Amino acid sequence: MQRPSAQALYDSKRGTAGDALRLLRDGDTIIVPSGVGEPPTLLTALSKRRRQFRDVKVAQILAMRKYAYFDPETVEHVRHVALFFGGASRAAGQAGWADFVPAYFSELPSLIERGQIAADVVFAMASPMDEHGFFSLSLGADYTMAAVAKARVIMLEVNPNVPFAHGQCHVHVSQVAAVVESSEPVMEVGLPKIGPVQEAIGKYVADMIDDGSTLQIGYGGIPDAVVMQLTNKNDLGIHTEMIGDGIMTLVEAGAVTNRRKTFLPGKMVATFALGSKRLYDFMHHNAMLEMHPVNFTNDPYIAGQNDKLISINASLQVDFLGQCGSESMGHMPYSGTGGQADFVRAANRSRGGKSFIVLPSTAKDGTISRIMPTLTAGTHVTTSKNDVNYVVTEYGVAQLRGKSARQRAEALIAIAHPDFRAELRAAAGKMQLG
Repeated sequence: MQRPSAQALYDSKRGTAGDALRLLRDGDTIIVPSGVGEPPTLLTALSKRRRQFRDVKVAQILAMRKYAYFDPETVEHVRHVALFFGGASRAAGQAGWADFVPAYFSELPSLIERGQIAADVVFAMASPMDEHGFFSLSLGADYTMAAVAKARVIMLEVNPNVPFAHGQCHVHVSQVAAVVESSEPVMEVGLPKIGPVQEAIGKYVADMIDDGSTLQIGYGGIPDAVVMQLTNKNDLGIHTEMIGDGIMTLVEAGAVTNRRKTFLPGKMVATFALGSKRLYDFMHHNAMLEMHPVNFTNDPYIAGQNDKLISINASLQVDFLGQCGSESMGHMPYSGTGGQADFVRAANRSRGGKSFIVLPSTAKDGTISRIMPTLTAGTHVTTSKNDVNYVVTEYGVAQLRGKSARQRAEALIAIAHPDFRAELRAAAGKMQLG
């Protein structure tokens, strides 16, 4: 008996979002990709029908849209589980009616594989199917590929605006239970605002990046300010978690060639995308780019095989020992661990690698120092004192690894805002660090 063709399988599984939701059961956990990999048609349909279900969870890093299921009145029906908070989910997390699962980004796939995070259903955006029956989850391979291998039901929202990327990000039609078609543009995310403080920090970091380095660049005004000052560098490589417009700019400027990479030379590697339509078009069948699961991109052992790996990530606070509080305001959650610690450790493993934690020297219009004697009570420690190396503000660079506690305090006070240095020195003295 002849097996049905890929197109016949596709046609048999194509239907409305309402049809797809019939496969959902009470108590299911739905895994949704990072950021713009979230499928709006499926999540909108779930939101409209949320009262038909009980104890359904939607687990995701960085929700982009505040769907109607973000509703404190219906959390017994559908509840958000944040693996990292963003603008859409932050208020719910701070009010306590969305859940939060702390984890390193690189370890989310293994948590799913081991059943420590449930993965009953996958909702994901996907490219159109190719002639061999494969879809590309190019916008978010992340932990979603682990969920694809584990889930009872895979539902794809197939959209012609989603690029077909190379790498380990493909799902065959035979694995899919339901296909819902949509054609709205993929959500675009603009570049963050860059001011003089960000530019100053960016210049300090850019000056320490050599030709031939491989870059991991986080999202934010300061990382983007670094990128803007790298267009004249030569033979840079990319091994990162997020590909955005800044990286595309470096490729177009000729600064990124990937030729001198010591791990996967010639290839850019990322796990999710966040940017403009130009970026998504750039990704489509781009042989230079591979999208891989996050346990490949962010594993410190794998990423650290790149010589001269440069890691650039932002923080909210740094204390005298170098501990970074990058994800909460005191005990109040703000974002999540993400890949910061993953790539700090990877850069430390890398031959010639450098990890940079970047932050403005002050917050709240200059009224609070971000360099602190101790982190604010309750602050979630994102990256440990043993891992942090370079800390950069607009006032300079503090290099910490190999330094004593006293030397660390001195170096960090030297890059604090001048208005706070006297009181920081006094605090260091009381702590026997002055």
